[in-house]
Amino acid sequence: MSKNSPVRLALVGAGRIGSNHAELVARHVPGAALVAVADPTPSADRLAADLDVAVVEHSAQALLDRTDVDAVLITTPARTHAELVVAAAAAGKHVFVEKPMAVTLAEADRAIAAADDAGVVLQVGFNRRFAPGWVAARAAIDTGRVGTPQLLRSVTRDPGPFSADPARIPPGTIFLETLIHDFDALCFLNPGARPVRVTALADALIRPDAKAAGHLDTAVVTVEFDNGAIATAEASFSALYGYDVRGEVFGSGGMVTAGDARATDMTYYGPDGIGVDTARRDTDLLRSAYLAEFVAFTEAIRSGTPAPVTGTDARTALSIALAAVRSASTRGPVEVADVLAEVTA
Repeated sequence: MSKNSPVRLALVGAGRIGSNHAELVARHVPGAALVAVADPTPSADRLAADLDVAVVEHSAQALLDRTDVDAVLITTPARTHAELVVAAAAAGKHVFVEKPMAVTLAEADRAIAAADDAGVVLQVGFNRRFAPGWVAARAAIDTGRVGTPQLLRSVTRDPGPFSADPARIPPGTIFLETLIHDFDALCFLNPGARPVRVTALADALIRPDAKAAGHLDTAVVTVEFDNGAIATAEASFSALYGYDVRGEVFGSGGMVTAGDARATDMTYYGPDGIGVDTARRDTDLLRSAYLAEFVAFTEAIRSGTPAPVTGTDARTALSIALAAVRSASTRGPVEVADVLAEVTA
């Protein structure tokens, strides 16, 4: 790749989050160009027209076969991610894949091995690592200002009211697709530590009528780390006040917090009291983080350096999520080592 030529990126999956990513890459990432979109639905044509992209493919493989594509952004449904990572690597394309990278450890290992064998960059979409507050929190931890991490907390509350059809939400989604962000964030904020034990409680408190079919919409997970730190992660599918993402690390030398539900730091004082505007979508609350992760992906491709969020990072978060799925079912603690051992058994 010429030093002055743009990294030519293509999108696989033109849904809500894919459309957000495509717009950022097409209009706001220096040194990147969106050259193609692939999706079997008319949404690909609409997105391509909006972003003035000439190439629309209706299959992922057709896009991967193109020689004018350097890298792909995979934003399809979660259970398709691993296979697409493997296919993209085989085609010599660098890969940005939304979380989760895979839903089983065997799939995760295949994806990581495929990228390693092909020598391509593999980056996973854990956007909180790029949000300014979370970056500053990690810096405070790295420089010792927090001391030894002892208690950690991460929160994800999706905006309500909850209106999705529970029958269309795969079992385990709250752990594999929502709390997966929190599991990665806890590892990010406890650098060098490994998760050893997971205990999860989950229920259908928002849609109790769907519980019998396996739907879970509210969860709290405790993660114990090998450095002694104890962490909690919680999630809800219906926060009526907006999209709420926060983290906290309490240590022997102090505490840091990161994240917010507020859309801006403006506070309104009026006749009915004091209020703030809250974000209603992740793409609004974390827009700068989404942009920063694509800038980092492009820079990794140009420089030939590893991605800042690797497949191994994604595998660690997945191991916690799988332990949480099992713990919620058994209502008891699960050793992460037992989950990891099964993939090599």
